[in-house]
Amino acid sequence: MLDRDEIARLIPHAGTMVLLDRVVAWDDRTITCVARSHRAPDNPLRQDGAIAGLCGIEFCLQASAVHGALMAGERQPVGYLVRLGDVSIAVESLDDLGEELVVHAEIVHSLPNGHSYSFTLGGAEGAPAVHGRATIALVG
Repeated sequence: MLDRDEIARLIPHAGTMVLLDRVVAWDDRTITCVARSHRAPDNPLRQDGAIAGLCGIEFCLQASAVHGALMAGERQPVGYLVRLGDVSIAVESLDDLGEELVVHAEIVHSLPNGHSYSFTLGGAEGAPAVHGRATIALVG
């Protein structure tokens, strides 16, 4: 549906910090994206040759930002993570999840200056390796 260049136009991230490669489905409540950037040697989240499982949260937050932009019909403003909850991370490294990551986010609450989402991230096959909830405050 949307490729990396289109995603980059919708979120405040730039360059190699745009982690998602495509949106494969979305509606008024959910979005599903695919990422391959966790395999890139120049991924800015890579440290000591690997991307920690904890970094999966950033992939999920970017999916939430893309969803917010699609819902608003305009570029998503800068957002700040104000709350994380119910987070579970079942992998030490995202590199262990295969060639593609599947990122899913679902809006829980839409607020005047932000959103709350539940999220999951996993490999193309298998159970989600990262899941949780996040509240993002939008600036601007």
